[in-house]
Amino acid sequence: MRKSIAPLPKASTISPTAVGWLDLQAIASAEISSEDPLHPFENALQGEGGWRAADPGPQVIRLNFDAPQFVRRIRLEFREEHKERAQEFALFATSSANQRQEIVRQQWTFSPGGSAIEVEDYSVDLPAILSLELEIDPGRHDKSAMATLESISVA
Repeated sequence: MRKSIAPLPKASTISPTAVGWLDLQAIASAEISSEDPLHPFENALQGEGGWRAADPGPQVIRLNFDAPQFVRRIRLEFREEHKERAQEFALFATSSANQRQEIVRQQWTFSPGGSAIEVEDYSVDLPAILSLELEIDPGRHDKSAMATLESISVA
């Protein structure tokens, strides 16, 4: 039997620029179903306090790229430190052939003092993407819940 010891990878210390994160503010426009003026979407792009909806219930954030993009990685971070709630989100991509495909659908239960942060990091192979759409249902059984997005990064 041939075998070798393969060390576990260490936690990433690579800077965001080394990963090749796209400058979404420079190459895309955003369509947002609602926005709290104190927590604008730009905060989620910069990792500075995140975005928050102005209205309760399901929300949509759509990033429309100025030119088709090859997307290899999508990282989303959600945070809820104040209220227990069950959230579902779905992420979609629309290609230059106008084909809309679901990338992922995920459910998560936030529990302040327990699991207050959800981080999802997806490796994808999406050539010629014109838009990414994030649908958030912040309270699957609580229509008064407010949607939040701590950060979004795309490479």
